Amino acid sequence: MAAALDAAAGTLLTVFEAARERTTSRISGAQLRVVMMVERHDGINLRRLATQLDMLLSSASRLCDRLVAAGMLEREPGRSDRREISLHLTPEAERLLAEMRADRRQRLAGILAGMTPEGRQALLAGVQEFDEVARLRNAEPPETGPTAETRADGWGPQVARGDWRDETTTGGGWPGEGVAGEGWSTGRAARSA
Repeated sequence: MAAALDAAAGTLLTVFEAARERTTSRISGAQLRVVMMVERHDGINLRRLATQLDMLLSSASRLCDRLVAAGMLEREPGRSDRREISLHLTPEAERLLAEMRADRRQRLAGILAGMTPEGRQALLAGVQEFDEVARLRNAEPPETGPTAETRADGWGPQVARGDWRDETTTGGGWPGEGVAGEGWSTGRAARSA
């Protein structure tokens, strides 16, 4: 089943990648990952961002410097510790993500239009159930035992929440994108509240 799903999901990933490529003409793929993580965790600090993206602190810092210079990120002193810097998206970054999602939805709509109503419903139900199970697995504490390569159950390492989500309910939708309501404020309105 996993092999069949992997093969079938290739087309879906191609649609996602086409929308992403259009966006990465303005910022790099690594910078896009940072923007999506900051969207997911508005106000995240640099250390946590580096941890979430599994990169060196110095690499995350350089990426953020470039994004600030490009007008995609803002830095603010932290609320509890003024020495700690929190990161927020700018309106330009929010527009970039909205354009990427609109492009992706348009591409998906074209494909979905060729499917039967029953096929569309079955696809949606299956992907939603897949999402629920993946979220439960991702809620588990990080591994303390064997590495992902040696795990007996065959599941890989913890991944960022948000894989395969409907953006209308969670604020995500792109593999690796995040969820609203997981203990983080999401969006500029929440920051100013």
